[in-house]
Parts: sequence; C-alpha cells; structure tokens
Amino acid sequence: MSGWKIHRKHDKKQNKTEQENEQKTNSQTNAITSDDLQLDELLKLCKKSADFVSFRYSEDNDYYIHYYKSIVDPNILHKCILPHLNGKERGGTLFDLQCALPIDDTELVNDVNKISESVLSGSVLIQGKGNTKEVLTIPAASIEKRAVSLPEVEYSVVGPKEAFVESIDANLNLIRKRLPIPELIVEELKVGRLTKTRVAIIYMEKIADEENVNTVIQRIKDFDYDKIIDSSIIAQLISDNSSSPFPQMIDTERPDRVVGVVTEGKIAVVVDGSPHVLTGPTPLEEFFSAFEDYYLPWHFASAFRLIRLFAVFFSVISTPLYVAVLTYHYEMIPKNLLSPLIASRSGIPFPPIIEACILELTIELLREAGARLPTKIGQTIGIVGGIVIGTAAVQAGLTSNVLLILVALAALASFTTPVYQMGNVIRLIRFPFLLFAQLWGLIGVTFCFALFIGHILKLTSLGRPYIAPVYPLRLVDLKDSLFRLPNYLQKNRPTQMRSDVSERFHLESHKRKNRDIED
Repeated sequence: MSGWKIHRKHDKKQNKTEQENEQKTNSQTNAITSDDLQLDELLKLCKKSADFVSFRYSEDNDYYIHYYKSIVDPNILHKCILPHLNGKERGGTLFDLQCALPIDDTELVNDVNKISESVLSGSVLIQGKGNTKEVLTIPAASIEKRAVSLPEVEYSVVGPKEAFVESIDANLNLIRKRLPIPELIVEELKVGRLTKTRVAIIYMEKIADEENVNTVIQRIKDFDYDKIIDSSIIAQLISDNSSSPFPQMIDTERPDRVVGVVTEGKIAVVVDGSPHVLTGPTPLEEFFSAFEDYYLPWHFASAFRLIRLFAVFFSVISTPLYVAVLTYHYEMIPKNLLSPLIASRSGIPFPPIIEACILELTIELLREAGARLPTKIGQTIGIVGGIVIGTAAVQAGLTSNVLLILVALAALASFTTPVYQMGNVIRLIRFPFLLFAQLWGLIGVTFCFALFIGHILKLTSLGRPYIAPVYPLRLVDLKDSLFRLPNYLQKNRPTQMRSDVSERFHLESHKRKNRDIED
C-alpha cells in the first residue's frame, strides 16, 4: 500500500508538471498569435519595432495612421492615401474615407486577429479619433522580387528559358499565361504559426483526381509547424515516408514542366518565398526524365532516357563491384586485364575498400567545395582539384589508376540525373553498397540491391505506387516511362492519375490530318 501511495503521489506531481508546461506553451502561443490582444495592446506591441510608424495626420484631422514602413510601398501611401486624408475635415467617418480612396480591397475591420494579419501583410491602418475598435485596412504592400531569369538547376538547350522566382504571384503568372483556362484551379492556404507563408495548390478541375487533391490539401492543413521557409520543408512534411532517402515529389524550377504535369492530372504546390514548385504524385521513372525530352524527336528522347538509367546503374554499382571482385572473386578477372590491374595495385598499402572510400570521399569533398564556393572559383576547384589530387594520390601509391578511372566515371555518370534530389540519393546509396561488397562480395551487392528494391516497392507518392507503371504493371503507361513513344501513340493520360477526362486528343482527327498531307 505504501508503495502504491508513493507512485500515486509521483503520478500526481508528474501530471501537475505536464499541465503547467502545457499552460506555459499555450500562453506563449497565444502571445505569438495575438489571440487575446485588444487593438490598443496590439498597437502598443507593434510600436516596440523601430520600423513601425504611428501618427496623427494633423490637428484638424481625426485620423490616425499605423503601418510598417519596411513592407509598405511609399508611393501608394503618398500618392493614393495621404492626399485623400488631407481633404477630410473633422467629423468624417471611416466609411466616407473608404468611398473616397481610389484603392481596391479596402475593408472596415474590428477583429484584432484580422487587423494584425493585415498590418503584418503590408496594409496601412486608418483609425478614427475615439474609435478604439474599428479600423480601415488599405492594402499597400511593397512587393520586392527579382526578375525572371534562366533556370540554373534544370537548364536545357531546347525549350523555354524561364524559371520560377521567389514571389508566389509571379510564379502563378508564369503558370497562368501557359494555361489561360478557368479549369485551372488555385487554392491558397497560409501555413506556419510564425511565418504565415502563402501556399497555393494548383490542379485542373475534372482532370486531377479529387482524392489526390484532397490528400495534398489535408496534409498541408494537418501539420503544425512554426516556420515554412521553402517548398522543400513542405515536401518533407507531406511525404508518405519522410524517413526514405528517395524523394516522393519533384521539386522543379521550370514553369513548362509544372504545366505539363498539371495537364496530366497531377497537383502542384507553390510556396511563397521559394523559386521551386512541388509536383506529385510522382513515380520513380519521372526523376530520370528531363522535360527537354518532349521537345526532341522520340528516337533521341528514348535513347537519352535509357542512357541516363544506365549511367545511374553504373554510378551505383561500379565501385562496389571493384571492391567485391578484388576482395573475394579475383578469379573472375580476365587474363588480359589481370596484368595491368596487378601493376596498378603494386605498392598500394591499403585494401580495396579503404582505397575506394578515400577516392569516394575525395570526390564528395570536391563536390561540396565546388557547390559552396562562388561559381568561377567553384569550377576552378572542381577541375584543378580533381586533376591535382587524383594525380598525386596515384603517384603517392594511395590508390590505383583503374579505381581512379572508375570513380571519375561514376561521378560523371551521377551528373546525368536531371533532378537534383535524385542525384543526391545516388551519391548516398553508393556507400551501403560498398559496405556490403566488403562484407560478402557479390552476394552482399545482390543483397543490398534487394533491400533497396524492397524499400522502393513499399514506397508511395501521395498514396500512389512509386514504381508504377513497372509495378503494378500497366502496359499502357510504359509508352512514356522508361522510353518515350511518338505523340500520336499517347492518346490517353496516365492511368495512375485516375483522371475523369483521360483522352488527350482525338486519334481520328490526327489520322485524317496525316491522310490530307499524303493526298
């Protein structure tokens, strides 16, 4: 009984402590979101910031003006707002002022939360003398954005040269001008307790599956996160398996790619402040196909896709096979290759696994250094550093010429991946293959390969199979997956999208056009 009482007292103390912590958290959240603030308290809190301006226009005027000068456009303030305040005499109401202003979207508001959201979004608050509850909100935000420029990550020789910028309105403009139809639906949300980031979900009505749309919207609404700075954060939060190294949504900077996948029935997520747009659901094969493939004849596009797949396989497998063969299966080496291989490894004090790790880590260091340094210096470091370090490592007897060639080719092959996130995955998964090759040779490489295949089979993208149309097998969708067939054979949209309007064009009209040309 005494032990039971002690445990009971301990549980009471623990519950009391948890309740106190919860109350502190709630009070902090309320303080941040201004749920219980009155208008005077809100203005008092805003005045603590040096960039907040609050003044009475003149002694003969009943209006008080409040705004953040760092996010308000001074031209709108001085040309469209202040001249109309100057002409107002005492006794004028906020409604009269609202009717006189030549600005749209002005609103009379008495909700403190809405007032706080407006002033922090770049609105000017006009408060009447003696009126401590209602204010007139006037949108006057200063929109700072860089000009639309060339794509940096997904550059292509053929096709459009426009890329997204950090402004969500500019990005929506780039999409709208390519799809000027009312069926393009844009739903906007605000996420992040602190950042209040604007997020737009874009889809085609009747073409996009409602279940996919509801899945994206519900997942974005469900997560409770304090800051949303970039689209990659949302990609991690709404992914089906956030622990997987494989990306489940494509992060693209090309408007033409977004428009192309949206017309197929996919969903795009645009985040304010991010120059990249998320698209999904995305199968695995789409990460190895560049959108430039659709601007080339289907023969070249199919060949390039197969080359990329071979390059990825070679990049992952080449170095582990070298370690496995030299460690356990040296009898598999051809006689003609045995002599130069022995000559290249003579005098090297390390086993193949140490030799491979040294070179792989050197390549990764050069990549990170080249990516983090300025462009011109980074290119110089990548070229000169690779030549100097590789030559010095061979001459010092730390590695062989054969392995140096294999690692260089593997690094070069990994750059053929058109999507940056998948390129990072290929860089990462080489090291588990190296470990298994050292432990069990070719059997270890096969076992590691089976583990990754099993993991990929379980993955989904927004609830859809990740390696479709290979598994589950959909023969109809194979004509635009591992290779690309001519456009006239791609009459229907991918079956995985479950679109209500599956037909892309009328095949009969296409045949009739060809007959007219032949006649």
